[in-house]
Amino acid sequence: MKEVKFSVTVDEHDYQTKKNQSVRFLNDGDKVKASLRFRGRQMAHRELGYAIINRLIQDIGEAGVVEFMPRMEGTILHAIIAPSKKAEPKQQAQPAAPQPPRPAAPAPAAPVQQ
Repeated sequence: MKEVKFSVTVDEHDYQTKKNQSVRFLNDGDKVKASLRFRGRQMAHRELGYAIINRLIQDIGEAGVVEFMPRMEGTILHAIIAPSKKAEPKQQAQPAAPQPPRPAAPAPAAPVQQ
């Protein structure tokens, strides 16, 4: 499981970078835990946090399915997204089986001196 962390004041570029990382993790077959920490008075505006996490779920789209809907635990809002069944994880390249040694070609015969 991989985790991406957000804050309520996340900038657009930072959001896009973390969204792209999430999509990459899902395409590789990993689950993604999206976390958002509220600090201090941000707890008074929880709807902003829910908006960010729900936007992430919408933007990921077909790459993943929500396994655990956004939920508050203390000051942290988190959701778990699993890879979708359609997106099969990329298989690691299997190392090729070792080839049997080839018989050595006979060395050219040295000319006989007389």
